[in-house]
Amino acid sequence: MVFEYRKNGVLNLNCRFALVAMLIAVSMSVAAQVSTGIESLRNNGFAQLQGKRIGLITNPTGVDSQLNSTADILASAPGVEIVAFFAPEHGIRGDIAAGNKVSNAVDSRTGIKVHSLYGKTRKPTAAMLAGIDALVYDIQDNGCRSYTFISTMGKAMEAAAENGIEFIVLDRPNPLGGLRVEGLITEDDCVSFVSQFPIPYIYGMTAGELAMFLKGERLIAGAENLTLTVVEMDGWERDMTFGDTLLPWVPTSPNIPTAETCFFYPATGIVGELNFLSIGIGFTLPFKTFAAPWIDGVELAERLNKRNIAGFRFRPISYKPTAATFSGSNVGGVEVFLTNPSEAVLTLLQFYVLEELHKMYPEREPFAATEGNTQRLRMFDLVTGSKSVRSEFKKSGYRTESIVPLWNSDVESFKIQRQKYLIY
Repeated sequence: MVFEYRKNGVLNLNCRFALVAMLIAVSMSVAAQVSTGIESLRNNGFAQLQGKRIGLITNPTGVDSQLNSTADILASAPGVEIVAFFAPEHGIRGDIAAGNKVSNAVDSRTGIKVHSLYGKTRKPTAAMLAGIDALVYDIQDNGCRSYTFISTMGKAMEAAAENGIEFIVLDRPNPLGGLRVEGLITEDDCVSFVSQFPIPYIYGMTAGELAMFLKGERLIAGAENLTLTVVEMDGWERDMTFGDTLLPWVPTSPNIPTAETCFFYPATGIVGELNFLSIGIGFTLPFKTFAAPWIDGVELAERLNKRNIAGFRFRPISYKPTAATFSGSNVGGVEVFLTNPSEAVLTLLQFYVLEELHKMYPEREPFAATEGNTQRLRMFDLVTGSKSVRSEFKKSGYRTESIVPLWNSDVESFKIQRQKYLIY
């Protein structure tokens, strides 16, 4: 197409209309984006659910590409009867703050009862499952082991197996893609709701693939008795991040406002468990900063940029968080920029930052076992999945290289182990 311009360089009106039309046509051609499991299910007439009484585990991220809620879609689906909803952390409609318990309730939009799976009970009971033929799981995850939704999925799979109920996963993309694997496998003494399974911190699988892995490797009680169905996506490939799917992002929790935030969560969230640094929670950059009242951000940025950490750059920043660590105090530090995701090892970044801070402020002890932070140290270990990471890092004088062999020790073997469960 050839465009004619006016002498003043302004595009001819007819040409501008043509250009707009061409751009619209191009955008429509790529709008045949990834179809998630709920859309595949709807496209086949809800075949996997026909005639079944359903219990639905979902939250606000369970939507189609037009942002219609899975809860509402299935509530009105022909031949499908929803008996109950099951609410993970943050609740069915996303109105519960992080870490707060979710209560049993009645969904105001549909009138369907809601059972809490993030409170006193984290695994569906036989009473909750009464009258249900199949449990359906539709939640967008962030691709990290410490995010509690996959723990909820595993507990629900166990309950389904114990009660002779089918478990159905409506699959969704892993926002970090399906190739990235980082971190060691959870050790036995660090199993918890933030490290429920023996998988790396970043495991590179979709929820459906992970469910197949948990069943196939018998990592949940009664796995051999579980009937598992995965309603697959259409169009998703392993090298796709969430941005490549052209799907709308619904915050998976209040501090994951964008799909890009998923890349910063594993880069800062582990050290965030210590309450030693502000990582942007309570500010406009959740999981994108390292800051404290005592940090010289200019010097820290210079030190980190001189290290040429693959995939990252840093700039000095000052702010006053309104919540979480150092709430109400002025802090200085660095904002993190991800310049090349394919080169970056996300999870090691926070250790490089601790290393540089130790050089700058050797009197500051992030792992000091004081009365006030003993629980924080325990949470750090649970999230990393090992007590050895903290121990080795401190013993080495905060040298990141000292923990790299340990941190990477399970990556290659896990990639081989998971291979037979990969769908895409």
